[in-house]
Amino acid sequence: MQNDLIFGGMQRVASDFAMKKNDIVKIEITGMSHEGVGIGRVDNMAVFVRGSAVGDTAEAVIIKVAKNYAVGKLLSVITPSKDRIDNDCPAFPRCGGCVYRHISYSAEAEIKRQRVSDCLKRIGGIDFTPDATEVGEESGYRNKAQYPVGDDGKGLIAGFYANHSHRIIDCGECALQPPIFSKVVDCVKAFLTEKSITAYNETSGKGLVRHIYIRQGAVTKEMMVCIVINGKDLPHGNELVRRLLETVGDDLKTVVLNINTADTNVVMSTNCKAIYGDGYITDLLCGVKVRLNPLSFYQVNHSMAERLYNKAAEFAGKGGTLIDLYCGAGTIGLSMADRFDRIIGVEVVPEAIEDAKFNAAQNGISNARFICGDAYAAAKQLHDEGINPDVVLVDPPRKGLEDGLPRHIAENMSPDRVVYVSCDPATMARDVKAFEECGYKLTESVPFDLFPRTAHVESCVLLCKTQ
Repeated sequence: MQNDLIFGGMQRVASDFAMKKNDIVKIEITGMSHEGVGIGRVDNMAVFVRGSAVGDTAEAVIIKVAKNYAVGKLLSVITPSKDRIDNDCPAFPRCGGCVYRHISYSAEAEIKRQRVSDCLKRIGGIDFTPDATEVGEESGYRNKAQYPVGDDGKGLIAGFYANHSHRIIDCGECALQPPIFSKVVDCVKAFLTEKSITAYNETSGKGLVRHIYIRQGAVTKEMMVCIVINGKDLPHGNELVRRLLETVGDDLKTVVLNINTADTNVVMSTNCKAIYGDGYITDLLCGVKVRLNPLSFYQVNHSMAERLYNKAAEFAGKGGTLIDLYCGAGTIGLSMADRFDRIIGVEVVPEAIEDAKFNAAQNGISNARFICGDAYAAAKQLHDEGINPDVVLVDPPRKGLEDGLPRHIAENMSPDRVVYVSCDPATMARDVKAFEECGYKLTESVPFDLFPRTAHVESCVLLCKTQ
């Protein structure tokens, strides 16, 4: 395809020019980036156009030109993709949360399957076709939300950050959250405004309220409201509790202050103080009763998390010992306690380990042990103890496994199976490659869409020992 550049009404072909900022281009979108941005080519240079869809023929203005790529802003869609649908959110695409509200969900699911496949091939060097992406509800699926609070000069606002910025898009109502969340946000904003309580300003470091954090049990419906503050206390906190009880009712179990006075963009500190309730809520996941505080890791999409964990259990099978690295509050390992003689969970966060021990006790699970430490050191400790697991389960953060950990697992633990639960297909593919170099083979790969309408994709893979 020959792309056109348009200058002041005069049209000339792209190959006659070096592309510059403010050029207007006609472009066919042929691919999608890992951030959900459409990609086309002009004069053999990749151009990224947010809000476009594969199959679009579009007009865009160039807003950035780098050495090997350019960024365009979508002006109009000349010929729409077959996958295009009407956007149903007034904050899209200004809000940085969703990237796929303009295409069908089936097209989104295929993009995510293809991303996992591409990472395995490009990064892992493994030509493997993952299963179709497991999908669920597109809206209202989140059980947690964090709303930054600011002041736009006209009053307090709360919503979500614009893409790649800390500019707040005021949108209390979000299609990804349950409707009660927007009512809680409105309640808190009205309270703050009436009491003349200021919002935190990142530039000046002044102001009190930084974030409104809401978490609700998907099964129990128990709700936690946490106010992140740049100070030691929230004025009139008892009044806020009273208003939240009127808004939420008996489902409100706790209201917590998170004290974050650091000059940082990290949302929360480790300092939490309950001003109503005991600082916890409970929920059920895969039949396991789980205690959650504001800092607990817990999958935000409950129904899809259960399907993901059930697949992990299927891959793990049954046996003597399961080692669960990066276990968090122990949820995924505890859900498999009836499949193994012994579960050993490892987590570096002390509070998470305490939650894991509590969760095991309150569920009457006696065959679980939990170790506080980083995955590599704990794996070495278990090897020194002579523990040879049947299965090693890993559920690492986005950065993936520590350097050398796949080889250590393979050579010193030598499990029959490794089950890898991933929130980043790129680091997962890198780690799968490392396992394959140590005598394991990828046999199953299933993407799971725990974050519909966003660019994120989770996956569960099974590696089996071949030597």
